[in-house]
Amino acid sequence: MKILMIGGGGREHALIKKLKECSRVSEIFCAPGNGGISRDAKCFPDINPCDIPAVIRLAKETNAETVFVAPDDPLAAGLVDALEAEGIRAFGPGKLASRIEASKVFSKNLMKNYGIPTAGYEIFDDAEKAVEYIIQQNKYPCVIKADGLALGKGVVIAEDFAAAKDAVEKMMKDKIFGESGSKVVIEEFLTGPEVSVLCFTDGKTVAPMISSMDHKPVFEGNKGPNTGGMGTVAPNPRYTPEIARRAMDEIFLPTVHAMREMGCPFKGCLYFGLMLTKDEPKVIEYNARFGDPETQVVLPLLETDLADIIDAVIDERLSEIDIVWKKEACACVVMASGGYPGSYPKGIPIGGLDENGQTNGSTVYHAGTRYENGEFLTNGGRVLGVTGIGSELKSALENAYSAVEKIHFDGAHYRKDIGRQALGED
Repeated sequence: MKILMIGGGGREHALIKKLKECSRVSEIFCAPGNGGISRDAKCFPDINPCDIPAVIRLAKETNAETVFVAPDDPLAAGLVDALEAEGIRAFGPGKLASRIEASKVFSKNLMKNYGIPTAGYEIFDDAEKAVEYIIQQNKYPCVIKADGLALGKGVVIAEDFAAAKDAVEKMMKDKIFGESGSKVVIEEFLTGPEVSVLCFTDGKTVAPMISSMDHKPVFEGNKGPNTGGMGTVAPNPRYTPEIARRAMDEIFLPTVHAMREMGCPFKGCLYFGLMLTKDEPKVIEYNARFGDPETQVVLPLLETDLADIIDAVIDERLSEIDIVWKKEACACVVMASGGYPGSYPKGIPIGGLDENGQTNGSTVYHAGTRYENGEFLTNGGRVLGVTGIGSELKSALENAYSAVEKIHFDGAHYRKDIGRQALGED
């Protein structure tokens, strides 16, 4: 079985490493890939994941039997639909189903129409009216969300009016996220522990993966601007069996049913970002694909053959698969470039890695690296996801941080409190 992976970050590296464990998988290609991925798959760095004709040509040239579309942009652009139209098997939702992530307006209205618990909200396509609403509500913090995709950075938690007004104007007037900010969603601020749950679904059956906890803000104590994610742990100890049952009955199944009823069944990996409020679990966000860096802590705990699951999802027979998980814990610490999530330098040599981009005692997933003349160089904001496994969360974190200490590059920064809240130390 030959697989073409679309994407070039830590999530894709984690997927590729898991697929390498599958006995049926004979060869893996990746477009565009990165430095670390190049040690595990044949990369095509000149391919833009959103260049649909180029991806289709590559799939045919490599004789890929399945194309795994991992990032949000090509999903939203309809890459899966285009591949299937050419008779190429593809994992991921089609363009219409991908709206559940690509449009906050779509997803919020879906939840409202189908009674799926979420934060109260209003939608605006006019900046002045949005600001007037903020003044009238006068409730802080409040949450400002760009409607479309924004590299995981289109959400602002505004602590006061000035911050809220600034967020609206930057999104809607200054167009810092392009057309993604032409509409905004203004939400009530929810409190409680956050939980990320990735689910395999074939449009009918829902198979949740191990829960996880992300750490979005760039600095310790959840301070500073949001990032794509500075670290994760799994499982999330706040996600009890009772909460899991409620989430399945009140959120997961109703969402998949709604998508099917609306004529856009969701097949692939559906990500649920949940807030465990005092009353009930509520949806903060949906993603139409594997999360990053959640994938880096969830997939190492998967025992079932991932290739078998992929086939079952595509063929709509997920109910036939018994998915088994390890009874262990996993932790990922992201090492980022100096300046991230703002501007940052590239091309800085990375020390402490072997010829395969790894270090003893952990698995290193490459997010923003390139490989030149026998060495790994930084090539992105989030550079590495250093992941440890243990019999319980404390030992998993110890293994991850022990490995982090062996790796070094100029300007590197990482949060030293990943998992602390999960351990009850905050």
